[in-house]
Amino acid sequence: MARSKKHLGRYVDPRTDFGWKFYFGREDNKILLIEFLNSLFHGEKIISDLRYKPVEHDGDYEEMRRVVFDLHCIGSDGEVFIIEMQQLFQEFFKDRAVYYTSRLINKQLARGKKGSDYYLPEVYFIGILEFDMDRNGSTGISRVTERPYFYDVALCDKLTKEIFYDKLGYKMISLPLFNKQPEELKTVMDQWLYLLKHLSTMDRLPSFLDKRIFGLIFEIGEIGKLTEEELMSYEASLKHKRDAESVFNSAKKSGEALGHAKGLAEG
Repeated sequence: MARSKKHLGRYVDPRTDFGWKFYFGREDNKILLIEFLNSLFHGEKIISDLRYKPVEHDGDYEEMRRVVFDLHCIGSDGEVFIIEMQQLFQEFFKDRAVYYTSRLINKQLARGKKGSDYYLPEVYFIGILEFDMDRNGSTGISRVTERPYFYDVALCDKLTKEIFYDKLGYKMISLPLFNKQPEELKTVMDQWLYLLKHLSTMDRLPSFLDKRIFGLIFEIGEIGKLTEEELMSYEASLKHKRDAESVFNSAKKSGEALGHAKGLAEG
């Protein structure tokens, strides 16, 4: 068994590509993904089981872009879930989310199917983001809500605010905007988000994460239990995350400095 390394902490960071799939992308651990999704869909639906599906989807013709999802699952009632962990800001992330769901919706209707039967399953895009999705928004207005970190999006009538179509949804979590302290965790979703954000810096299961499912996370997530191959993959994933963040932050600072200098030059 691989030995833990101090600089890695005690638990696998779920915000790395390796960690996300380690916790949520394995058949043996699918109860973790089921419970996490249930916390996001609380009051809407109960997901009792999931089947993992292929994450790579080629285009229907040569010019069509190939897409690769982080996770792709089918629920017990036939719902389709795309779950993505996005580490760095992406200007057209919303476009990408709509494109991904559109690709899967398109594949639901069998080729050559005749008639007017356009029945479709429910399709949901779940995005866990390590950035503020609207920080460069054109409106410049902050979202006024008790949960600015949670986007719960559906097709609705703009005038009445009523849901127009209830089988397509987007749920986005902006982790940097989730700043609740342990005593402020009121819901199971709160607990999950706190765990995702802070697990890599913890050294034990805290008492305020009192659901049995969280104990399982701490049990399977110990770095000291990883095989040598898993440890190497995790270290590479962690390095990639840190390098990408460093490059992004440097580019951001350079852009800000350039913008400031340009502003001074223009008076």
